[in-house]
Amino acid sequence: MKTHSVVIVEDHVLLSQAIASLVDSFEDFEVLYLCNNGKDLLTKLKTPKNIPKIVLMDVNMPILNGIETTQIIQKEYPQINVIALSVEENDAIIIKMLKAGAKGYLLKDVEKTVLEEGLKEVVRNGYYHTREVSSILVNSLYDNSPSKIQLKDREIEFIKHVCSELTYKEISEKMFLSPKTIDGYRDTLFQKLNIKNRVGLVLYAIKNQIFKV
Repeated sequence: MKTHSVVIVEDHVLLSQAIASLVDSFEDFEVLYLCNNGKDLLTKLKTPKNIPKIVLMDVNMPILNGIETTQIIQKEYPQINVIALSVEENDAIIIKMLKAGAKGYLLKDVEKTVLEEGLKEVVRNGYYHTREVSSILVNSLYDNSPSKIQLKDREIEFIKHVCSELTYKEISEKMFLSPKTIDGYRDTLFQKLNIKNRVGLVLYAIKNQIFKV
């Protein structure tokens, strides 16, 4: 007798059925039922016998998406373990889903063995993260926004000039500073912002709205 029940929330019927067939082939897991969207799932969860051990949750769905549904489950059914199963590879989406309460995040093209391992690890340890997702989580701990990194007025002025076609020598003349001082600004910012070159400075400026294209 299989010991762990799984519900699949996926708006594409054929894909949902294919995932269900795959999960049913695992030794310790069986699919309890399928849902088309988050609202459908929350309706079914009102019946106690419909509460599963794990929910495999798509992220992009009509009516009620995976992030919103996971937030509700985390609050109302904390005993349920949500694992995202999505095509979304966007770091921001992954972080939002994990912050909503998902115990893991897998892509839909994942190998069968990885999916089974993910299910087992969530039952055993309460979470499962691939190497890629673990890297995203670590990077999210380092906030490089201006609110966290204090930039001096002259550093901001220097960054704005860097976004132009001026050479470093021409920037030094614009700012009435010696080339050596400008080199100091550059090296300090490289270290402070954890970037390696001028392109990195430009990208940082655009991302943080110091310079607008």
